[in-house]
Amino acid sequence: MKDEVGRQIDYLRVSITDRCNLRCFYCMPEDGVQTKDCQEILRYEELYRIIKAATELGIDKVRLTGGEPLVRKGVLDFIERIKALGIKDLSLTTNGTLLPKYAADLKAAGLDRVNISLDTLQAEKFAEISRAKLPLSQVLLGIKEARLAGLEPLKLNVVLIKGINDEEIEDFAKLTYDNQLSVRFIELMPLGESYDWAQDRYISIFEIKERLRKLAALNPVNKPQGNGPAKYYRLAGAKGKLGFISFISDHFCSNCNRVRLTADGFVKPCLHADSEHNLKEVLRTGANDAELKEALEMAILAKPEQGLSQEAKTNLELNQRQMSQIGG
Repeated sequence: MKDEVGRQIDYLRVSITDRCNLRCFYCMPEDGVQTKDCQEILRYEELYRIIKAATELGIDKVRLTGGEPLVRKGVLDFIERIKALGIKDLSLTTNGTLLPKYAADLKAAGLDRVNISLDTLQAEKFAEISRAKLPLSQVLLGIKEARLAGLEPLKLNVVLIKGINDEEIEDFAKLTYDNQLSVRFIELMPLGESYDWAQDRYISIFEIKERLRKLAALNPVNKPQGNGPAKYYRLAGAKGKLGFISFISDHFCSNCNRVRLTADGFVKPCLHADSEHNLKEVLRTGANDAELKEALEMAILAKPEQGLSQEAKTNLELNQRQMSQIGG
């Protein structure tokens, strides 16, 4: 499946819930988002039909997101069912707090790997950022259990925020010296809760690289084409890798290979644009599989050539969804 400018779309991010057990301050309000009624959220059967249609259009990489996907009951059975569709790369993004309980079962169900969102290595700061009673130690245990279960390659996603966690850049990078994992630094995006203050707290990937070069040589690492937005490097002598995701300073629109499905059934062809396509309505008005696939195809064809156009930047302010409601 290719969009109208010739990009091959082979990656679908699927939010299976808008609920989360953390309240990270840049992601959602302290009291949480107003959760959708259960009737508004897609049932697993509906999610399955959409993912099946996507695989028939050439999607072979699927990532499950939330909110926090592991808070939704039945996720293990759902993973087992969609893996049977022949998905080449089935992954999940999680905050890691529930991995001590679920890591081994996730692997047994067919999940290939996990990305873990972790913005600090300091216990007090974790409590400040997450605004939750769950301790950092639970996430660190989750990382350990994920590696023991074989949910690899394991990636840690770090959203950098000036004045909050930027003094930990080197500490995160040093994790790659002795561990075969990827630490990925992500530029803060002006979206949802962070829209009004992101510009003041923004740190560019260029600045991060300059700081890390003071630790050791930063050598580019080849990676398969079309396998996500990160550009990978390795510190001299390190076992693991560093990834850099530059949503703002060096956008990757020309190579973007993904679309997103929200938990309430809307396809977002681009994270940075406000256009959405209502597949829930298509499903619940009796569409057959061919009609569903046609609707999904039309949504993919509507993917904008450049998500960070001036129109899209204006839409960021108009977009009422929090990041937790989109699925990242």
